Order: sequence, then structure tokens, then C-alpha cells
Amino acid sequence: MTAPFRLEPLTAEHADGMEALAQDPDVQRNTYVPVPPPPGFGRSWVERYEEGRADGSREGFAIVDAENGSFLGLAAVVRLDDEAREVELGYIVAREARGRGVATVALQMVTEWGFERGLERLELRINLDNEASMRVAERCGYVREGTLRSV
Repeated sequence: MTAPFRLEPLTAEHADGMEALAQDPDVQRNTYVPVPPPPGFGRSWVERYEEGRADGSREGFAIVDAENGSFLGLAAVVRLDDEAREVELGYIVAREARGRGVATVALQMVTEWGFERGLERLELRINLDNEASMRVAERCGYVREGTLRSV
């Protein structure tokens, strides 16, 4: 069976979707998105991932509906260190797409991307209050190792 969602490289085509994510109070509460986001933040957010793709420091994937191509969120390679074989991953799902398994499928896909690349340590940083995200991580085989303080 084909997955109902796919990942594609994040590009300027996804800037409006990224802007909408940045305006979501849940995203602001659980990510590094500034509050309030500055004007044009979605576009600059995409540009940072495009720059990271070019220099090898990060990668961003739009999560899109496999049937109609609509933007559903972001699967992020927040920090990539090929030399150390480590990566920090993340995922953000648009409010209207939550509860459909999008985060789980996206995390499975980006995790597979990391292992295919030869990475050995894949890390998630999840706000302790974000129980839904912690459940997604557990479903995908991630194990909670601890709490980062003062980060």
C-alpha cells in the first residue's frame, strides 16, 4: 500500500504553508519559531533550509498529501553532522492535518532517510508538554533519554 503522504524537498513553493505553520500557537509553543514571527518568516524559514541543503548542515522536507499535493507540514533535519554521523530531526504538522497519522508517517520517512545516509544517532527534541509528539516518537521507536535543561 502506498503511503497517503510523501516528502519532497522544501522549496519556495512551500513558503505559504510554512508561514501558516509559524502563525499556529501550538507550533510557537512547541518549537523555536519566534513569537510573534516576523513578517515573511515562512519565506526566510524555507531559505534557511535551502541554504542548509546547499552547505550540508540541514535539510527540510515538505510533507504533502500524496493524492492532491497539498502542504501538510514539515519534516526537518534541523542539524546534520555527517562527520559525527548525528542528526537532530523534527516534524510539524499543520493544524488541519493533525490526527491523521501525518507526523508518524513523516517521522518514519525522515528516520529512514537518516539511516540510509549512514547516520547512527538520530535525535528528537520534544517539549515535555507536547504529549502527542512524544507518542509519535515512541510509535516510531524513539526512546526518551533525558531532559535538556536551560536549552
